[in-house]
Amino acid sequence: MKKTLLIILTTLTSLAYGQDKYDYVHYNKLTEIKGTEFVIATIENMGKLFTTNSKYLLFINTKNGTTKQVDFPKDAYIQKMEQIKIDSLGINKVLIAANTVNLDNSKTIDWSDPTQIIILSPDGQERIQLTEDKFFVRTWTINSQTGTIVVTGHYDSNNNGKYDKTDKNEIQIYDLKTLKLTNRI
Repeated sequence: MKKTLLIILTTLTSLAYGQDKYDYVHYNKLTEIKGTEFVIATIENMGKLFTTNSKYLLFINTKNGTTKQVDFPKDAYIQKMEQIKIDSLGINKVLIAANTVNLDNSKTIDWSDPTQIIILSPDGQERIQLTEDKFFVRTWTINSQTGTIVVTGHYDSNNNGKYDKTDKNEIQIYDLKTLKLTNRI
């Protein structure tokens, strides 16, 4: 019986470990960065059983073919990517809303972890995380007249991993030129 159990466990371990070599990596979405020669490709890893989210973004210079890879943690989740282009103020940035930190110390980054706002330059060379790791972003909007981003969310005051009455709600305003916090409401 012990010998049979050992053979079964060894076989299952070998099969599970061997699955990674059959994973497929493909470019899921291409996004043009208007006003530049760059396109962003998102990466999707597909296995036999499931699909995982992007682990990185690939900025492609369409004039000369050079690329710049922007990495995220292996279990990060990129929720949204949008370009912020305000010509009158000289602003051209890429906004990423992503879960990139495992705040509750579970096995992986998941939906209960906070969303952060990350700003990238149109070529992917500069990366600034606007919101703090412990700030749970709920919504945001861009004011194209003032060149600011207004972000709503909360801090998990009691560190219980849930949104409840004791958590502190806040509105934060960031200047998109300097990428600095200007006001808290």
